[in-house]
Amino acid sequence: MIKSSELILNPDGSVYHLNLRPEHIAHDIIFVGDQNRVEKITQFFDKIEFSTQKREFKTQTGTYKGKRITVMSTGIGPDNIDITMNELDALVNIDLKTRQPKEELTALNIVRIGTSGSLQEDIPVDSFVMGEFGLGLDNMLRSYLIDDISEKEMEKAFIKHTNWDLKKGTPYIIGCSKEMKDKFDSDLIHKGITGTAGGFYGPQGRVLRLQIQDPELNNKMDNFKFGDHRMANLEMETSAIYGLGKLLGHNCLSLNAIIANRANGTFSEDPYKAVDALIQYTLGKFAE
Repeated sequence: MIKSSELILNPDGSVYHLNLRPEHIAHDIIFVGDQNRVEKITQFFDKIEFSTQKREFKTQTGTYKGKRITVMSTGIGPDNIDITMNELDALVNIDLKTRQPKEELTALNIVRIGTSGSLQEDIPVDSFVMGEFGLGLDNMLRSYLIDDISEKEMEKAFIKHTNWDLKKGTPYIIGCSKEMKDKFDSDLIHKGITGTAGGFYGPQGRVLRLQIQDPELNNKMDNFKFGDHRMANLEMETSAIYGLGKLLGHNCLSLNAIIANRANGTFSEDPYKAVDALIQYTLGKFAE
């Protein structure tokens, strides 16, 4: 039996951080970082059957063209993804009354919708990027046993290419769900490696008043290639979603609307329009 200190429940039986019970979620789930983006998606639903919020975790479940979908805000960063993925898995794969894992496990379908900056000149603003791989620079997933799911040769190549300082921990690379990639792919989508940083400023090469360990890291990442795969964009959640998804048996994919292009210094004239277009695209694919 899983101890109360390990799986914390609220007095109403809901999981501690997400404030959800099993009946509150669909098996098809959309992640967003910003809690205010949840309703930008659910405004297109036929109906909303459930809504709750605790801290940065806002959840709404309803139907879109007859398809039951949950939209959830995760907040920012791999640490929040650790909470979100583990508590979602508990809702479907642990009997919360007996505190025992279920014999028959459920695989959730999870798509993250985010905004990001492109690292390549030919991935323009207002386009969409699918992360075929998540490159984790954050160390969170190294708390788990990931040797059987990580792309070891690609990791070694990245460490060598960037002359990575292992005092910061060992980067990890996890592939997306092939099932979800096939379902959401189209000619509209650019593909590549999505980098996941553990912070917004120094970990992504931004300098305000503090100097950073490797001022050239962004340029080295921009130029990293492994076979047909290259860096496409940099954000703060994808690799954690991919890693925990694979470990727990869920199907995960990360899609980003590109609102800035770092290679040519451009920014979208209407980033909200780009995000809305990605929302409509994702909902349409889920409903097919």
